[in-house]
Amino acid sequence: MTLQNLLGIDLPIVQAPMAGVQGSALAIAVSNAGGLGSLPCAMLTPQALHAELEALRAGTARPYNVNFFCHEPPAPDVARDTAWRAALSPYYAELGIEPTQVPSGPGRATFSDAAADVLAEFRPAVVSFHFGLPAPQLLERVRAWGAKVLGSATTVQEARWLEARGVDAVIAQGLEAGGHRGMFLASDPATQIGTFALLPQVVRALRVPVIAAGGIADASGVAAALAMGAAGVQVGTAYLLCPEATTSAVHRAALKEDGAWATAITNVFSGRPARGIVNRLMRELGPMSALAPAFPLASAAVAPLRAAAEARGSGDFSPLWCGQNPSGCREVPAATLTRELAAGVPRLHG
Repeated sequence: MTLQNLLGIDLPIVQAPMAGVQGSALAIAVSNAGGLGSLPCAMLTPQALHAELEALRAGTARPYNVNFFCHEPPAPDVARDTAWRAALSPYYAELGIEPTQVPSGPGRATFSDAAADVLAEFRPAVVSFHFGLPAPQLLERVRAWGAKVLGSATTVQEARWLEARGVDAVIAQGLEAGGHRGMFLASDPATQIGTFALLPQVVRALRVPVIAAGGIADASGVAAALAMGAAGVQVGTAYLLCPEATTSAVHRAALKEDGAWATAITNVFSGRPARGIVNRLMRELGPMSALAPAFPLASAAVAPLRAAAEARGSGDFSPLWCGQNPSGCREVPAATLTRELAAGVPRLHG
């Protein structure tokens, strides 16, 4: 079965869910162009999730994907949080932020019954998960309305784990990918390998379709992934400059500079490894810091720094998520980009 038949789409192009830089508008544009648009949901309250799903329902009759995180919420660690805020204190002083006014909080939620309650009203065709899968009873709620389930894997071991638990397709995420690593059986980013090293290994190991992710930014990259056995590709970074994305002004500016080619995996923004453009906070406290609280608790203390710096036109404290191949970033409509990516699908031509 092709990915198109499995998911009910025309093109084997999945737009990567990218929290913080997109909402429903980007997902609608990609789905209407024949790909699979994706809505990142980990930072949405149930009320915000409902509103975005209403927008999706109004904006497209095509299948779309909703994406959730499945991390285990960490226990609060006062000592570690205090040490982290102490490390950030010079920046608070520099930007005129009162440390006692900096809030605490997780910033990102794991998939829950409350989220499933909202989804049940809309019955999205595809639900994808990052950092493993939710508890079996939650997964069964998703399957109850016939949704196809996708899961991200960064190793063959993770891919096999997902297949054994019944996912309909596996997203093989290579180290080139921007944003958070999907790893869940290991925590060391060194366990990751490149997309085109990982992909054939996962394809050989699994029976379910495999979607390649990481470093794919144009039609030739799509063609290469399909030639190596991928049923489709997931693309994120290339969509960041599209008008439908909500990418911030400082993030857009960074993507247009030569520095966008200098990325690193860092935990200083959320507490979990994620790839972004190297900036001041990454250089001075990381990119990987032992002081950063466990995911997602690191983000609350950084958020006021980001807001204050961005108000001054600076991305020094912003998570400028970006993959290793920003060459596909262009200010074109998402539908145009989706169709251009699909030019790498051999069966659509000749």
